[in-house]
Amino acid sequence: MARIERPFYPIIYVRGYAMTRDEIVQTTSTPYMGFETGSTKIRQAQDGRIVKFVFESPLVRLMKDYDYRDTYASGAESTGKLSSRSIVIHRYYDEADPAFGNGKAPSIPDAAAALAQRILALRDSVCGNSEADRKAFRVYLVAHSMGGLICRCLLQNPDIASADVRAMVDKVFTYATPHNGIELGGINVPSFLSINDMNNFNRSVMAKYLKVTASKANTLGDSDFPPERLFCLIGTNSRDYAVAHGLSSLAVGQMSDGLVRIENAYVAGSPRAFVNRSHSGFFGIVNSEEGYQNLVRFLFGDICATGRLDISALPFPPEIERARGKGKKIASSYYIETTVAPRGAYTYDLTSRTKPQESAVRREYSELFDADGSLAKSARSPTLFSVFLDSSKITAGSEVAFSIDIAVSNAGYEIDGALFLKQHIPGEYLFRDTLVLFAKRDDAGDWRLRYVWADEHWATGSKNAAELARIGQKSVGIAQQDPHVFAVPLESSKGFRAELNIALAPWG
Repeated sequence: MARIERPFYPIIYVRGYAMTRDEIVQTTSTPYMGFETGSTKIRQAQDGRIVKFVFESPLVRLMKDYDYRDTYASGAESTGKLSSRSIVIHRYYDEADPAFGNGKAPSIPDAAAALAQRILALRDSVCGNSEADRKAFRVYLVAHSMGGLICRCLLQNPDIASADVRAMVDKVFTYATPHNGIELGGINVPSFLSINDMNNFNRSVMAKYLKVTASKANTLGDSDFPPERLFCLIGTNSRDYAVAHGLSSLAVGQMSDGLVRIENAYVAGSPRAFVNRSHSGFFGIVNSEEGYQNLVRFLFGDICATGRLDISALPFPPEIERARGKGKKIASSYYIETTVAPRGAYTYDLTSRTKPQESAVRREYSELFDADGSLAKSARSPTLFSVFLDSSKITAGSEVAFSIDIAVSNAGYEIDGALFLKQHIPGEYLFRDTLVLFAKRDDAGDWRLRYVWADEHWATGSKNAAELARIGQKSVGIAQQDPHVFAVPLESSKGFRAELNIALAPWG
């Protein structure tokens, strides 16, 4: 029997940044460097109520749910035969601990080069001399924070690893990685701040070890690694990041996870999800059910679903429309909120972009429509989500089902530069409903997609679901292989009109 069993490749975990000597020693004193840390707290609401919820940690869940194993035996890291379902901890900080090394923290290129050697050693331990297994060998890289930059250095810097090693990396999953650097008080960490290697997060320094220009620090540059195989999990909870007694969160500000701003936490062209978690701690992104569910679906799932919203009509209230008819200049902006969850989910969402979590998509009216109200040729249609689903997790029937909460609201109107306040109604929505989708792929590889609006019909059964006609194969924002695209019409009695383009594609 072959030792390599797709999709259950070995996983290498790459931890994040440890700033001080004490933090480094604490890190090296633990076997799993944070990947084993669980949590018994979950934030349920914005009022701060905390409900006990036991999340055992990604490490334990992978062992329980997918039969993965660590690589420790008899008090040491095993150097013998390993299962393809192995979890390896990349202990690049060991040499920075005087007990194990020279006390000097490795640079990101050094840590990436050591990761390349670890991949080769893992291949030898899993495959032995079997040429078939060595050819089929692949590895998953799972990284938190700076660990994601180490993985990108491996993939993007040709001086670090050979093309053969880079080709062994099948997928990369990053939690809260500062892919475009870290900003404090709105300023990128300066390059001269070399104390404790904080300049690793300066875009000019990043450009050198990632082999890109500083203005394209969050791109894969000339790497041939497909961006769709690098997933970015983005935290949106800044208030619960307790490092430095909350000073980090204060300096970084809102619209962040307390350390990394939302706008800096993704690689251009990559799939991403947004979860209301902080950078680390008891409310952290790694030790969360949301993080785990995204991780296992990205690594082991078989369906990629991407949604893009094409808005065709954004109505103004009667008073605003009359002012525009009189030739007055109207300016307005809109929030687009989206939350996606699979059927059976109770304690988590796969992605959630909302106003209360400061992560909603925002669009200016002028980005979508011309001054006369006609749709602009260069309208910026937002990609709302890219989620990964697993048909083996179907809980009822034979279709994969997932829900999409969609809401579009106005952020305010201006008439000739003055705010329109007299009749402003806070929280007035142009559109708000929950869409439930039922997807199935037939033996010929064609997708069938049905939908129901949950505000109008019960969605626990699919009797009221209407079938969607496939409209072709086109991009909806994230590159997919053989996408089948369907258009769901969105309308409201206020005159809002749009199409939610859903692209389904096989994944794996």
